[in-house]
Amino acid sequence: MDSKVLLSVAALLAAVSLNAEAKLYKWVDENGTTHYGETIPPRYANREMQTLDKGRLQERESSRDKPGQSHKVKSEEELLAERRDNALLNTYSSEQEIDLSRDRNLQQVEARITSYNTLLKSANENLASLQQEQERITKQNRKIPKSLMEDLESAQQRIDQFQTELDTNLAELEAVKEKYAADKARYRELKGLPPLKGE
Repeated sequence: MDSKVLLSVAALLAAVSLNAEAKLYKWVDENGTTHYGETIPPRYANREMQTLDKGRLQERESSRDKPGQSHKVKSEEELLAERRDNALLNTYSSEQEIDLSRDRNLQQVEARITSYNTLLKSANENLASLQQEQERITKQNRKIPKSLMEDLESAQQRIDQFQTELDTNLAELEAVKEKYAADKARYRELKGLPPLKGE
């Protein structure tokens, strides 16, 4: 007999706990009558309602604004700025970490700049050598070979390409410096620190 009572109580408690997990909604119809239920009729979906969740009352606002109330919606720019600020604070724990990250990035760009300077110097020397050969042939009143003309054109193209890459990397170097300077200034601002001298 006792086991039957215990089983009944256990079943009742299980049913209550399952019901406690379900969400209950409270809404008011056009006549001002309050209703409760696990689902909201579609015609009342846009009305102001409340969600009863696990015994706590959570407010859920209507999709329509109340008269005399204004809801500030963040612009896309504000949301992006907020994300950038959060990323900045989550990425760095000190200004020194910002400096280290900047230096690592600058080293990579500076290495490419050094490489393109070396390639550009070599390409210019090669072009100068080809031009000297062209002058020698011209002084001898001989026709410039087609292969030499092609080599001259190819050498100039390489110089133009290396110069473009060098200019791109020089611009990137300045962009990296500006980005990290801005990140550092914003980091100090978010941390409530005074601006650095010269800013």
